[in-house]
Amino acid sequence: MLGVFHDLETYGHEQVTFFHDKESGLKAIIGVHSTVLGPALGGCRMWKYTDEQAAVRDVLRLSRGMTFKAAVAGLKLGGGKAVIMADSHTEKTPEMLKAFARAVESLQGKYITAEDVGMTVADIDTMRGITKYAVGGSNEGGSGDPSGMTAFGVFQGMKAAYKFAGLGESLEGVKVAIQGVGNVGYHLASYLSAAGAKLIITDIYPGQVEKVVQEFGAEVVAPDQIYGVDCDIFAPCALGAALNARTIPQLKCKVVAGSANNQLEVDSDGFDLFSRKIVYAPDYAINSGGLINVAAELDGYNHEKVVAKVSQVYNTIENILEISASQGIPPHQAADTLAQQKIEEVKKLQAASKLVSCTSR
Repeated sequence: MLGVFHDLETYGHEQVTFFHDKESGLKAIIGVHSTVLGPALGGCRMWKYTDEQAAVRDVLRLSRGMTFKAAVAGLKLGGGKAVIMADSHTEKTPEMLKAFARAVESLQGKYITAEDVGMTVADIDTMRGITKYAVGGSNEGGSGDPSGMTAFGVFQGMKAAYKFAGLGESLEGVKVAIQGVGNVGYHLASYLSAAGAKLIITDIYPGQVEKVVQEFGAEVVAPDQIYGVDCDIFAPCALGAALNARTIPQLKCKVVAGSANNQLEVDSDGFDLFSRKIVYAPDYAINSGGLINVAAELDGYNHEKVVAKVSQVYNTIENILEISASQGIPPHQAADTLAQQKIEEVKKLQAASKLVSCTSR
């Protein structure tokens, strides 16, 4: 089996750090993929992984995605991500959060943490008592829960993808199957319901399902049935790798546009969607609203400016899909190319600046 160092070389990470605190039970991994564009900002995910290898794999893929997400969104930030190996429902404690905050602080700003799966605004507030390198809290100047802005960006990108597929601009009467109606999925359901879409949903937590049914009149299917639902748009809003060799053949949609990270299990899944003429809005491009929201804290949070910038996710997805069509490549590859170009441009400018600095001495 190929190990961690092979994965590091494959993904090109700058730094991966493991943290353990015996007293609190903290077992955490922080991955810094790139700081070329700026400090590595990315959420902390608390999840009960099956094994350590799964946790490492997740933090590597997620942090790389954050680098590309920041680049495509035009932010002066690098990509990072953290995972805490614990059950957020039964094992999370203030002591564990404080121990993680000390871990973040030890990196001295190279990595800035934020909310992700299994974490809350209150958790960020707890960390802020230890480190200033945590954003998305409710404290003065904090942007709060980013899930609403993530959903708003997904909604904008979804409209762009639907229009690009030649299906029109209005989502009135459009059938959208949402996989996962937690924080982001719930807000997305709200936007779609207001737009007149018909919702079909699933989630492993009954309480979350019932809330969306009561508020938006959604139809419910079992988690393993969501892929085969007859719909116009499939919105993966749960954990990653939802699009794979087993699930893609079941899809009956015309568009895939959702908030989940790392939606493609492997790169070839993007080619599979492309060959089936299913329009795919690349995950890190469409779900960048949350990052844009928390990143705004670093320059002084302004809600109106954030809304305006997140609205541009529509244009970003439109641009990526146009590149995909013009070059005959899958959208995920077009997004990667766009992100890498932006990073390389900055690298060249930094190299030129260093050369000028050395010459002038």
